[in-house]
Amino acid sequence: MTTASNAPWSILIADDDDTCRETLREIVEPEGYRTHLASSGEEAIEIIQEHSIQLALFDVQMPRMNGLETVEIAHQINALLPCILVTANATQDVIRQAFQVRAYSVIPKPVSRAILLHTMLRALKAYQEILNQEGEEP
Repeated sequence: MTTASNAPWSILIADDDDTCRETLREIVEPEGYRTHLASSGEEAIEIIQEHSIQLALFDVQMPRMNGLETVEIAHQINALLPCILVTANATQDVIRQAFQVRAYSVIPKPVSRAILLHTMLRALKAYQEILNQEGEEP
């Protein structure tokens, strides 16, 4: 699989479950991505405000601020930020809501390494193309 090792992509992983968060990190980091970890939507927003993030992975079910709400606020900070939602409950309703908040994709839990990396790569390529058109750096 093509990796992002040639680019300094920073990925935000937000999940209130420590095991899920670490599993996602263990999938992403060996592929050459830098990671920022958050245990809540609020913490994720702080990271987006303080760091250059090129892609965000949000668990849908987080206390206080769920993944859908986090995507909405993240897009207020960076309208182009690709956000991928991960959920154990990938119902049609959740998928519809995800696309209403302009999430890039919804990935069911347990997460498939191949599906996650393929989806991330597609999202990052699309993000890079938009930035190139606008003459910006990631």
